[in-house]
Amino acid sequence: MANEKVNKELKTVKEWCKGCNICVEFCPVKILELKDDKIHITDKEKCIKCGLCELRCPDYAIYLEVDNNEK
Repeated sequence: MANEKVNKELKTVKEWCKGCNICVEFCPVKILELKDDKIHITDKEKCIKCGLCELRCPDYAIYLEVDNNEK
């Protein structure tokens, strides 16, 4: 497992987002914003996958999903 790379992707569930802005404030690379009171990812490529947004979201509307199908 030493060189095993786990690939994660940032995902959102807009139906669950209540627009509290907590994830936006905690994002260290500022790639999150609210559009029409729902979370929006502005640039997935710049995401550092730190998980702070997922950790702080009270409604589980944003999360990191592990991709086990990486080739």
